Amino acid sequence: MKKIKIVDLFAGVGGLSYGFAYDDAFEIVAANEIMPNMAKAYQLNHPSVKVYNKDVKDFGISDLEKDFGIRSGDIDLVVGGPPCQAYSTVGKRLVDDPRGKLFQEYYRVLKELSPKAFIFENVKGLLSLRKGELMKNILELFSSLGYFIKYEILNAADYGAPQVRERVFIIGTKLEDGFSFPEPTHYDPKKGEKLFEKGTKPYVTLSDAIGDLPFIKTGEESFEYFSEPQNDFQKKMRENAPLRLMDHSAPNNNARLVKIMENLPDGGSPMDLPEEMRPKSGFANTYCRLWWNRPSTTITRNLSTPSSSRCIHPRAPRPLTTREGARIQCFPDNYIFYGSRNDKNLQIGNAVPTFLSEVLKEQMKKYFEKVIIRN
Repeated sequence: MKKIKIVDLFAGVGGLSYGFAYDDAFEIVAANEIMPNMAKAYQLNHPSVKVYNKDVKDFGISDLEKDFGIRSGDIDLVVGGPPCQAYSTVGKRLVDDPRGKLFQEYYRVLKELSPKAFIFENVKGLLSLRKGELMKNILELFSSLGYFIKYEILNAADYGAPQVRERVFIIGTKLEDGFSFPEPTHYDPKKGEKLFEKGTKPYVTLSDAIGDLPFIKTGEESFEYFSEPQNDFQKKMRENAPLRLMDHSAPNNNARLVKIMENLPDGGSPMDLPEEMRPKSGFANTYCRLWWNRPSTTITRNLSTPSSSRCIHPRAPRPLTTREGARIQCFPDNYIFYGSRNDKNLQIGNAVPTFLSEVLKEQMKKYFEKVIIRN
């Protein structure tokens, strides 16, 4: 069967396209990413993909025609999600508003390439912005290009990721009944075991995800694993892993912050500390410890910054390391991130968990099988 050709927009380091990249049924022809270090990381992990490191407004079918001879209709699938900041102030008339430029460019590229399907990912809050008017405009625009539209909120924890992370996925297809969203493979034990009858498994916890990584202290770094893989998740993360563990170093925090982190209980917050020890400032969910036997809360670019997010290791007096963040986002230990610690954490925090990509890939493969049969 001819390979299904993909263009990856707002590609980041390749989280959303990860499942497709490692399946021989698909070929990622090109990726577009404006941030140089993200584009570099993408290229290091996917050397066969042509990566266009430029503003998406300067990317389009003319690039693909020049470099590959690709014309409208030759690309089968477009994947991507404009950064969510683009939606915080966008007006009602989305395509006429310059503040909606990033979404407008996604729409433009779709119109130029005319793929058989697309995957659009963004924050759950997209559904409620402007009292739902923004989402309504987005769906109308996609429909105007001849796509049948489905959308759903998917939680990464429901598909085996060690993280509660909800995102909205909009799927557009040229066949009306072409795509079905994946059924959950995991369930939350706190909500009962009724889903267990469907063959689902309990949520993957932080202990399951990072328990084989060294329990280093603030300012320390380790290149050796703490133990052999203890479960299926760790085995998957360590397939083809390098001999030396990468990106497992802890920030060098000051003594006051270390003392706060030492005294927080599992899942604790500053309210669990003596009043004299509590931070003088901070928002809800900052200076908070994660739970060892639960999935992580949603991680962000601030995964190593306790003053900005809940990111303190459940068993060590320090925030998460870059490698622990990568594990939580389901990137295997051989996946390369590029630049400073802040650069790498941004690459990880902005990504789609790879396990979500894998289940969407399987559903999209079924869709393309229907396309072939009907043609």
